[in-house]
Amino acid sequence: MKKILIPIDFSEHSEYALQVAATIARKHKASLVVLHMMGLSEAVLTKDESQEMFEAIYYMKLAEKRFSEFLDKDYLKNIHVETTVQNYKEFHEIQRVAKDFDTDLIVMGSHGATGLKEVFVGSNTEKVVRTSEIPVLVVKNRTNNFKMEKVVFACDFNMDFVEPFKNAWNFFKKIGAEFQVVFINTPEKFLSNQQMQERAFAFMLHSGIDTTDVYDTTAYYCDYRLENGIYNFSNEVEADLVVIPTHGRRGLAHYFSENVGEAIVNHSDLPIMTFKV
Repeated sequence: MKKILIPIDFSEHSEYALQVAATIARKHKASLVVLHMMGLSEAVLTKDESQEMFEAIYYMKLAEKRFSEFLDKDYLKNIHVETTVQNYKEFHEIQRVAKDFDTDLIVMGSHGATGLKEVFVGSNTEKVVRTSEIPVLVVKNRTNNFKMEKVVFACDFNMDFVEPFKNAWNFFKKIGAEFQVVFINTPEKFLSNQQMQERAFAFMLHSGIDTTDVYDTTAYYCDYRLENGIYNFSNEVEADLVVIPTHGRRGLAHYFSENVGEAIVNHSDLPIMTFKV
C-alpha cells in the first residue's frame, strides 16, 4: 500500500477518517492524499472572467487556510501528506482523483448513525462506493486504536462477487490480516447446511485462490436479518473490520433488507470496507 486518499469537508467525521488513514499509513509506510471538493456553484462559474478568477482565488486561499488548520495534528507527524483542492460537485469524480494520484485505498468518514443501510444507501458515501474501482473504507466514529488484524468478509457466494472476493483476499493477505468469510443465513432466503456448503465450494473453486483454508474456515451464521447477522457475527469473533462486496450499477441498496432491525447494528462502531464488482 503506497497512497491513501481521504476526501474531506473539514467536518468531525472527516477527521475520524483522517486519523484512521494516518494509522494505516504509519503501519504500512504509505503517504496520504487529502482532497477537498470546493464545488463552486454554476452562478460563480458563469460570471465574467475577471470576477470568476477573483472568486476562485478567494475560495482556493480559504481552502488552503482551512487545510493548514485541519492538518495540524500530532498523529500526522512524519507522514507525507499531499493536499489537493478540486472544483468537483459530483462524488463520482473522486474516482478521477484516485487515479490521478495512483492511490490504493479511499478512507471516508460517514455521518450514518444507525446501521449499514443508513451508512450507505442514498448517502454521499454510497455515491463514492458505486464508482470507485479501488477499496473504500468507511469510518463512522473516532477510532483511536484502528487495526486490520482480523476482517470479516460477508458474502452470499453469488458468482458476481468472485472478483471483489479475490481482490479483498489479496489485499488483506498482503498486510497479513486474518480473513474470515461468513455466509448469513436468513429465514427469507433460508438454505440447508449442504446447500450453503455447496455454494461456498463452487464459489471458492471459481475464484481460483491458492488455498483451501478460506473454505475450511468459512462460517455459516443464522439470523433474522442480513444486517444483524453481519454485525452480530463480527462482534462475536471480535473482528476489526467488516468487508462487503458491492455492485456499482446498483449501489448497496439491494444488499440490505428494507426493514432494518434494531439490535447491535444500530450503534456499532465497526468500520466497513467495500470492494466493487
